[in-house]
Amino acid sequence: MPPDLSHIDHWIFDLDNTLYPASAKLFDQIDMKMGDYIARLLDVDRVEARRIQKQFFHSHGTTLSGLMEKHAVEPGHFLDYVHDIDLEVIAEDRLLVNAIGALPGRKFVFTNGDAPYARRVLDRLGLGKSFEAIHDIVACDYVPKPERASYEAMCRTFEIKPDRALFVEDMARNLKPAKAMGMVTVWVNNGSESGSHEAESHYIDYEIAAVTPWLDSIVEAA
Repeated sequence: MPPDLSHIDHWIFDLDNTLYPASAKLFDQIDMKMGDYIARLLDVDRVEARRIQKQFFHSHGTTLSGLMEKHAVEPGHFLDYVHDIDLEVIAEDRLLVNAIGALPGRKFVFTNGDAPYARRVLDRLGLGKSFEAIHDIVACDYVPKPERASYEAMCRTFEIKPDRALFVEDMARNLKPAKAMGMVTVWVNNGSESGSHEAESHYIDYEIAAVTPWLDSIVEAA
């Protein structure tokens, strides 16, 4: 039976590997460019660059956060470089556009990427006009998910009441702060890299394989 989410009027979505399937491998391009950036920055080979990249991801929330702290990397330069990718691997998803459009209330994107990249992806998916706002890594002052401060900043900025909000995310660990704040949490378990890292049932309300069918079930039950 579909869940009763009649109290939800703020719908928050992660971007990468959430609003498009992990199987599109769009983020793989970003992952590769992050490795290239580190290899050149630190003059190391690809194997060592990837080790550093993943170490920073796990210890700092994002590779960028680690590079900023340990190597004083200028974030804008890094983000421009890694987001210069081919978006042809994704296409308009009219079913998802319709499903999100049918949800009652306000809708947001909450991403560890930056807004210019997010807008390009959303436009490609046909979702360019589906969300009220994008809360990106810049708006978080480069403090990434899963740091609670980034969630609190979003809620302050947009006057979001956590107990009336739902957060959809492919990285399970990013749901933990949302749950602690009172949000309903939805884990998109679709095989994205490290998506199941630190996954624990006590902070995951719903586990789904894809966003659109689950949203359709909610709308149909309303």
